[in-house]
Amino acid sequence: MTQGFFEQFLVILCCAVIATTLFRRIQLPPLLAYLSVGALVGPYSIGIVEDVHSIELLSELGVVFLLFMLGLEFSVSRMFAMRKAVFGLGSLQVILTSAILIGICLLLNQNMTTALVIAGALSLSSTAIVSRELIQRNELDTAHGQLSVGTLIFQDLAAVFFLILIPALGGQNNDIDSASVALMLLEGATLLIILLLVGRIIMPMLFHESANSGSSDVFVLTTLAAALLAAWITHAAGLSMALGGFLAGMMLGESHYRYQLEADIRPFRDVLLGLFFVSVGMQLDLVALMENWYWVVFFTIGLIVVKTLLITIIGSLLHKDPANSLRAGLSLSQGGEFGFALLALALGNNLIAPDVNAIAVTTIIISMIITPVMMNHTDRLSRWLHRKHPEENHDNLPEALEVASHSLQDHVIICGFGRVGQVITRFLEPMNIPYIVVDNDPVRVMEASTAGENICFGDAKREDIISALGADRARMLILSFPDADESLIALKHLRSKFSNLPILVRTKDDSSLESFQQAGATEVIPEALEGSLMLVSHVLSLLSVSHQEIEKQINQVRAERYHMLHGYYHGQHSDKVDQSGRVKEILHPVPLNEASFARGKVLRELPLAKYQMNVAMIRRHNHSIHDPDGGTQLEDGDIVVLQGPSDKIDIGEAILLSGK
Repeated sequence: MTQGFFEQFLVILCCAVIATTLFRRIQLPPLLAYLSVGALVGPYSIGIVEDVHSIELLSELGVVFLLFMLGLEFSVSRMFAMRKAVFGLGSLQVILTSAILIGICLLLNQNMTTALVIAGALSLSSTAIVSRELIQRNELDTAHGQLSVGTLIFQDLAAVFFLILIPALGGQNNDIDSASVALMLLEGATLLIILLLVGRIIMPMLFHESANSGSSDVFVLTTLAAALLAAWITHAAGLSMALGGFLAGMMLGESHYRYQLEADIRPFRDVLLGLFFVSVGMQLDLVALMENWYWVVFFTIGLIVVKTLLITIIGSLLHKDPANSLRAGLSLSQGGEFGFALLALALGNNLIAPDVNAIAVTTIIISMIITPVMMNHTDRLSRWLHRKHPEENHDNLPEALEVASHSLQDHVIICGFGRVGQVITRFLEPMNIPYIVVDNDPVRVMEASTAGENICFGDAKREDIISALGADRARMLILSFPDADESLIALKHLRSKFSNLPILVRTKDDSSLESFQQAGATEVIPEALEGSLMLVSHVLSLLSVSHQEIEKQINQVRAERYHMLHGYYHGQHSDKVDQSGRVKEILHPVPLNEASFARGKVLRELPLAKYQMNVAMIRRHNHSIHDPDGGTQLEDGDIVVLQGPSDKIDIGEAILLSGK
């Protein structure tokens, strides 16, 4: 690594950190930040990085890991179950869209090779954007959602075809040798089948051994090696490295290691994929792009219109459902992640001119940005065009949730479906207590919904969402978020709207107990303290204490809002602040002697409360005085146990010893 390359790489990283932070603040996707950094530091702008190829290998590895992740999500069984949408609507959409785009490119005097590249890049949609938006709108299992997913599955297969085709075109000029291309496709298909057959036998065995080693390092290294080895094999065979990554993901997609693999590979993928998008941005000639802005507008509008009309027409003919076909068409009208990979691969093989590449890349970017906006209005537009009945109105998320919860009465609304939320439902269901869950994790919602749980996607902090879930008819609402700040924000929003609804809050510890009580929580359940009470009850039971006495003691602690359990004696390795930066409440003993300021004074005379401090216990002559009142007088030899925030303990000790 030369000094110049290191400096350029450092500039890219620093700019990427700043840009992604700023773009997140203004609610723009990180993809745009990476592209902007590339366009800014690239050779067509300020020129900090003059040689785009200097980071080409790193960016190509990013594409390998992206396609590895997409391969993990590819399911043969799911493809078979949705074969009508996959091989009917999906195949016709890709073929006809590609044919139309090739025709347009040829009319614009582009050669056949360039036309094939552009057709491949623009005919495929964004799996990440479409699936995310469908999940967030609780539309994954709807008719148009299933049409969209089926089409995306075939597009994944088509991407494999294009990943084989483009390297085959690399040795061609303007003319395409059909025989050599057919031979390359045959070789690619053969290699694909061999890798899948061999990989499905060897790969699970390899990962089984890695998992049994008990070392997370070995498992991560095995994952990286598997993805890169497959990429090297396809590259050595004259195909793209990205194809190898996709095949490696497909080999492991059906195994039970899939989710662990996704978690392990994600950090590498995100960083390297960021570099890939930076390299894409470097290839954008902004001056040439501004001079050809009308072509960007033409292709963006044309792409959206062509794909929407084609999917609507094909879906209407095959599935006799024009309204949902239109909604699927609008959802799939954008370009996708595969398009970036194909264009980068084509540019590296000199199959597309830089100015044409810039127009195609910008078209994909703009279409991806527009997609969520269009999907917000797909139902309204389809009903307007096809005159659907008013009762089928699911214009927005709250109305869709009202439909999902309209039959519920005296139910429980559970906000958050993590470990605690899932445990609650497992007790409610056998007791026939109705409930509905709302969670903002799209993957969890999809998994739980597929398993038959009564769950929907939404933000529990929004009053309209909770109202749509039947809060006026609910028996209770439970906030089971692991993050105390998130629960407190939700509680404040909801309590002002639903004053009579009992709200139970789960927290990890008692650090925010008073804040929740002041915000209007009906009950606050600190996990750590309840776990301690459960342990104590078992201990006392084994010590032959009667169940009545145990229940009396436990209920008294709960009635006093866990006051007896607040605070703890910290140790050498104890954290005095929690993960969110809040100081913890601790206990600290302060021995008094005849020279101590507090000796002979009653507790109410000491300004401890001013600093959020109180006396939890006084140890006097081997006798403990718990929760002493304000009239208790301190004596020489007392050991005063202070209770309060860890950053105020020193102040409390100073008050007792010196009065300052």
